[in-house]
Amino acid sequence: MSDSSSSPRPRRPLARPGFDPATQPWVVANESLPAVPASLLTPDSLRGTLSQPSTWTLELSRDTDLRYPGREGVPVPAAVLIPLVTRDNGVHIMLTQRAAHLHDHAGQISFPGGRIETSDSTPEAAALREAQEETGLPANHVEVLGSMPPYLTATGFSIIPVVSLVRPGFDLAPDAFEVAEVFEVPLSFLMDPANHRLYEARLDDGRVRQYYGMPYGKHFIWGATAGMLRNLYHLLRHGFTPR
Repeated sequence: MSDSSSSPRPRRPLARPGFDPATQPWVVANESLPAVPASLLTPDSLRGTLSQPSTWTLELSRDTDLRYPGREGVPVPAAVLIPLVTRDNGVHIMLTQRAAHLHDHAGQISFPGGRIETSDSTPEAAALREAQEETGLPANHVEVLGSMPPYLTATGFSIIPVVSLVRPGFDLAPDAFEVAEVFEVPLSFLMDPANHRLYEARLDDGRVRQYYGMPYGKHFIWGATAGMLRNLYHLLRHGFTPR
């Protein structure tokens, strides 16, 4: 999510977890849930599932009652792009690792995205603009399929995830100020609850914070990004039923 140092908005207080998210106790969060079948992860199936309204279960953020100090009140509207890249060996999700010096979500794994500006005609337009600014992903390679319900974060953002198919053949030019790395993870890995962990951290004030984590190689996907991926799982596992 964009974090321009030249933004005219007043900065909100820093929000840091105060614990190492990757080292807290966890359990596998599969709850006897099946992996999404490979047949539902093809571009055509994804297009069918995501391009029309669907009845599915939204797994709400587990942080709604655990806002960071100074991040209370009306959440900031934001949008992120969930880029599903259609590779020869299957669909992959593009993710970024945010630069360590950023004010919000420093060093975390995230989708490209940021605040919805007054100049953005729609959340989808905001997600496309931010993705191009952060990573260089050209909009003419992106096919927007639909938007998921807003996801509320402990840092005080209300994020609209915009799901898209991305045609390969693009060249990226990541913004070095905001993005430390751009990488891809197989969609099949992230759509298998056997790879989902539910972590629990006890805060200094005695409260308990729960959050999802999805380790992949050297990367630790957690928090809002993992929560939105969990919701994408719930959506895709129902598949596409023609009407």
